Amino acid sequence: MDLSKYNQKRDFDSTTEPKGEIEKSKNELIFVVQKHAASHLHYDFRLEMDGVLKSWAIPKGPSMNSEEKRLAILVEDHPFAYKDFEGSIPEGNYGAGTVIVWDTGTYTLNDDDNGVETKFKSDLKKGLLSFVLNGKKLKGEFTLVRLKIPQKNAWLLMKKKDEFATSTNILKDNKSVISDLSI
Repeated sequence: MDLSKYNQKRDFDSTTEPKGEIEKSKNELIFVVQKHAASHLHYDFRLEMDGVLKSWAIPKGPSMNSEEKRLAILVEDHPFAYKDFEGSIPEGNYGAGTVIVWDTGTYTLNDDDNGVETKFKSDLKKGLLSFVLNGKKLKGEFTLVRLKIPQKNAWLLMKKKDEFATSTNILKDNKSVISDLSI
């Protein structure tokens, strides 16, 4: 869990993105999904762990349909303070475009008897993370599975079949849960 790549990619004199510093939530672990209109529209899915937000870019966005699998590309860790970031990243900067907080909430790991941080790191290394989201839009059990292809950062995000699974397109709810703005 490291913020050096995050800091190297940004010019903090020209962007309002928060500087990369380790910080943790006081109680429950948080997750955030940011809708990001950069060179290509995508959703950034972030799970808090060990003072940073582990981050995956999801080109088609998350789904509540247990029959759909969504490509999720593991990207650099982001600072905890990024959880509230909304705004425009100026042209010429990494990730230039508009960002809103599409969803936020808390999460727990499935079967975390060994301690959350130990379990998360072990599961991340194995390429299989199972967790329960309690967000404003995303709820229930999900799994991230690393694909066994040469590109080591390619994963799939899948909704497990539970009482929250639905075929309704949740992405139609396109407003920020913080500001009520849309891209």
